[in-house]
Amino acid sequence: MELFNSALGRNITFVRPAYFIINGFIDLPNMNYYYIFLFFLYIISVLGNTAVMVIIYLDHNLRTPKYVAVFNLAFVDLLGSTALVPKVIDIFLFNHKLIPYNDCLTFLFFCYTCLSMQSFNLVALSYDRLVAIIFPLHYQVKVTYRSMFSLIASFWIFATIAVLIAVGLLTRLSICKSLVINSYFCDHGQIYRLACNDNFPNDVIGLFYPVVIFWLPLVFILLSYLYISYTLVKVATFQQGIKAFKTCIAHLSLVVVYFTPLLITFTLMEKIHPNNRIINLSLTSVLPPMLNPIIYVLQTQEIKMSMKKLFKILFKSKIFKISTTM
Repeated sequence: MELFNSALGRNITFVRPAYFIINGFIDLPNMNYYYIFLFFLYIISVLGNTAVMVIIYLDHNLRTPKYVAVFNLAFVDLLGSTALVPKVIDIFLFNHKLIPYNDCLTFLFFCYTCLSMQSFNLVALSYDRLVAIIFPLHYQVKVTYRSMFSLIASFWIFATIAVLIAVGLLTRLSICKSLVINSYFCDHGQIYRLACNDNFPNDVIGLFYPVVIFWLPLVFILLSYLYISYTLVKVATFQQGIKAFKTCIAHLSLVVVYFTPLLITFTLMEKIHPNNRIINLSLTSVLPPMLNPIIYVLQTQEIKMSMKKLFKILFKSKIFKISTTM
């Protein structure tokens, strides 16, 4: 209990503010255009991810463990960008920069949970590719509907509990240095540094979580692809290796787009300027959800075939309706 009550028993007045002020960019003019840009990315993300989920739901050929992970990735992208972008537009374009304390923590919870789940989804897809290429004969046994559902459910539980702990630790802080959050959303790192009492547990969380939620998944993904490359070089011909690795291009593209700005931000931590942090985090929150469906449509043969099939069915049904009305 002492961890959550560090201000009690000391000569510290506990201050829980009624609201925070989201400051956004510092001393940069005309940044409303940037938020409009984020909104356009969000619209594309909503359309793309909704389309991917509808295609997977309608096409029974895509009812495979891999596409359980792809469906969940599209859902997380849709949920995360919807939790973030409309609120950002409301804050900056409509000048509603005051956000109530509880709303701010709720905002933080959804943003960080979805950001974490994007990382874990890439791990699930990496595991799928690893087993498919290294153990092709055992793939149907090792990667089943049940195992993929269990893996994704465990990631959801872990991410939710981890972010809830971070939010719980924020509630023990006495916020009296300032009410201004120098970010574009309720950023964990910016909030706990406003505290007057002991914020050491929050500091530990701020250092520990990027390792567990971002670095370890990236290490697993990189090691899995190193093992895939080693195995292909050892046992496959050049043409077979290229063909097998082509199935990984879409996933690797998502890994690069997602992890690059995120790891820069969370590695540099307070050393990075708030403006750069805002750009990195906002692009990480909006750009991968927008690109993910585009990458999967362009680079995944099953999705392209499914889209063609659905378009043919829609086209035939329209022709049938027209012929019956005539």
